[in-house]
Order: sequence, then C-alpha cells, then structure tokens
Amino acid sequence: MYISEVRNQAPKDPRGKLERMMYDTLEKLNIPYQQVDNDPAASMEECARIDEVIGTQIRKNVFLCNQKKTTFFLLVMPADKPFETSEFSKKLGVSRMSFAPPEKMLEHLGTTPGSASVAGLLMDEDDYVQVIIDKEVAEAEWFGCNPGINTSHLKFKTKDLLQKFLPAIHHRARIVDL
Repeated sequence: MYISEVRNQAPKDPRGKLERMMYDTLEKLNIPYQQVDNDPAASMEECARIDEVIGTQIRKNVFLCNQKKTTFFLLVMPADKPFETSEFSKKLGVSRMSFAPPEKMLEHLGTTPGSASVAGLLMDEDDYVQVIIDKEVAEAEWFGCNPGINTSHLKFKTKDLLQKFLPAIHHRARIVDL
C-alpha cells in the first residue's frame, strides 16, 4: 500500500468538494494538522499501516439510523473496539438501530461507505446527524480521520475536534462509554 510522506498542509489538488471543504475549515479555524495520501484504505487493517506513518490511530466511523430512517448517527470509535449494534442501541435508547443505507450516507454526509468521517458533517447543514464519540476517543490526545475520502488521512488534536471543529459546524458530540 502506497502512503506518502507526512505533510503539514493540504494536498495541492484535493480530489473532491468535501475534501476541499475539510481542509478549508481546518485552515479557517487555525487547527494544525498532519496529512498523508494513500492508496484506498478499504479496511481498518489497512488503516493500521497508515496509523504507523501518521502517528495516531485512524478512528472507525459507523453511520447508523433508526428503523424508520429518520434519525441518523455518526459513531466514532477506536478501530480495534468491537461494535455491537444492540448494545449501542440500548445506550442511546433507540430501538432497532441499523447501518444506514449508502444513499442516506451520500445525502447527509456527502460521501460513500468506506469514507464516513467527521468531515462529512460539513455537508450536514440541517443537523440530521447526531455525533456520538466513544469516551476513549474523546480522551485521546490525537484524532485520526479521513477528510471525506479514504485516499487521504489526517491527524489533529482531539481537543480541536471537540472545542473548535464541531462547534464551528454546529454539531455537538455526545460522549458515550462503549
């Protein structure tokens, strides 16, 4: 798998609208970050190689919805933590939660399966998506994610995610101990 050298700036030619929006937002909010380009990362195992290069764990992002597909959740958790839909549903008090369909991910996060990320919240101007962050992620010094496409990855301070990025895009994270 190809992984570029770590850079402290956006790529010269971001590949899509969401990726450009993410870099523009980080710059506007004065959030320092490190970035790498890579071959498409189709699994958390492939992200583990990126983790080594960028120096933090790329987080697992799961896009979920209720049975009626009227309430949506972006769950951000450690890559190596198992995910139990029923357990998560109980914690949130939402019955019959499932993975959201790809067309809903495209509609609300502007991306497709395999590229879900907090960057997609930039497209959620109507606040349809609730952000749920695992306590372990919220307490970590560094946050790793993609900028809306799985051929690039970022590292920045978790406190910048929680205190600058999410408030600036009108989202609040609910911290849950999974």
